[in-house]
Amino acid sequence: MSPCNAPLRDWQGRRVWLVGASSGIGQALAEALHAVGARVVVSARQATALQAFVDAHPGAQAVPLDVCQNDAVVQAVHEVLREPLDVLVYCAGHYVPMRASDASLAELERHLDVNYRGALRVLSAALPHLGTGTHVSLMASVAAYRGLPKSLAYGPTKAALMHLAEVLYLDLAPRGIGVSVINPGFVATPLTAQNDFHMPALMQPDEAATAILHGWARGEFEIHFPKRFSRVLKFLRWLPARWYFPLIHRATGL
Repeated sequence: MSPCNAPLRDWQGRRVWLVGASSGIGQALAEALHAVGARVVVSARQATALQAFVDAHPGAQAVPLDVCQNDAVVQAVHEVLREPLDVLVYCAGHYVPMRASDASLAELERHLDVNYRGALRVLSAALPHLGTGTHVSLMASVAAYRGLPKSLAYGPTKAALMHLAEVLYLDLAPRGIGVSVINPGFVATPLTAQNDFHMPALMQPDEAATAILHGWARGEFEIHFPKRFSRVLKFLRWLPARWYFPLIHRATGL
């Protein structure tokens, strides 16, 4: 099968902006890209963590940013795009396990603001300035595939990102701009450390970064991993509701 996007293989000198790179997958991906010669720009709210990254990775640039602030996003985009950009990665994320019985409107809104509206803010400011050959990648999750217990706040925002990526691909392909969506399974990060249940096929952040680089190199639209886990969840998408719901209840005990 032919790739959906132009393969991204030679990173030497390519300029990559990672929004949400102070920890977890975003930080690991920034480290991996720097190691293969990319010119990395890292953004997040935690300016101290960003500066520590820059100090440890010569040539990297830090642009502190709160994706929930419209003016701050516009200012950051203006600063980053003073030089040509090759790849934009939105990996900012917020996660608190939640069930309907414990629903918090404030937390629901926070998930929506960071995980989805933040991406919209960055994209609306940056897309008019991206040219042919650039690439946009959105960090979603396998939790986007179908409803899962304890994912009341998180899952819907990631499903929205996956849908957004599909629409962006259709709209931006004629402009020669690549689009990909990244759907990780369980990765050991500060976010997943909140989980009080067994996480099948748990990966380390550096393993996730390697999987993402491999997906980009193959020109994939959807980069999902680890395959032994993500393929099972992809299969579950096709089950009718009368089978899916009892199966998930039995598998999770919830």
